[in-house]
Amino acid sequence: MFKPIRAENGVIYYASDMLGGAVHGFSTRIGGVSSLPHTKSLNLAFGRGDEDGEVLHNVRRLADALGFDADALVSVPQIHSDIIIEVGADMRGAGVFKQTELAGDGYIITEPCTFAAIKTADCVPVLMFDPQRKICAAVHAGWRGTFSLIARGAVEKMVSLGCKTCDIRAAIGPAIGGKCYEVGEDVYVAARAASPILADAVFTAREEKGKYLCNLKMANRIILETAGVPAKNIDVCELCTHCETELFYSHRASGGVRGTMMSVIGMV
Repeated sequence: MFKPIRAENGVIYYASDMLGGAVHGFSTRIGGVSSLPHTKSLNLAFGRGDEDGEVLHNVRRLADALGFDADALVSVPQIHSDIIIEVGADMRGAGVFKQTELAGDGYIITEPCTFAAIKTADCVPVLMFDPQRKICAAVHAGWRGTFSLIARGAVEKMVSLGCKTCDIRAAIGPAIGGKCYEVGEDVYVAARAASPILADAVFTAREEKGKYLCNLKMANRIILETAGVPAKNIDVCELCTHCETELFYSHRASGGVRGTMMSVIGMV
């Protein structure tokens, strides 16, 4: 079950009971220092109009709310890929407090006191944790990442490191809902070419020719289940970023002029 948490510093984030034992949180747009109308107030990404110092201050506020050292956070540039990076202690701060040439859309964390964050503003954030092996994963799944099966790739990497699929817990965080995510023929054709069975399960044709609704949360649940994660181990947040713009940033709802949220996981 997802629940909102208001930290002492005013940051509001969501946490899932499914990920008990891991330090984690899905940020909202509330509790930061950004003051521009479109980034107010907890924007966590560079290049959105805020000064870099404001973004870093917000990152530290989120880390303080979750109870870890922000300098241990990794969040490299995202490229809508199926690339998953294994994060070690030597990478702490990459993409946040120091530059990196790495790019990708997923992380595997095997060491304590190391944390990874994916950035979203409608795309699907997926956090995973194996409490037996003490291994975490984080995945950024837009439609490209979803249909390249990046969530399955994360499960497979966890298994390669000794996890059993029956032990993996997953939380699919706030993202655009299936009733709000309309796409064109090009997206439908590309998705169906990549995974026709999955596409048939999550796309619904609209009355207007060439328009479809796509349920990315459902798609990632299906991917996790077919990868072997038990249905009872998957928690899905019902909140829609497109509908709840006072609470979340939404790329679609804002026409692309917006801040960015982070979904963070790691272990102490």
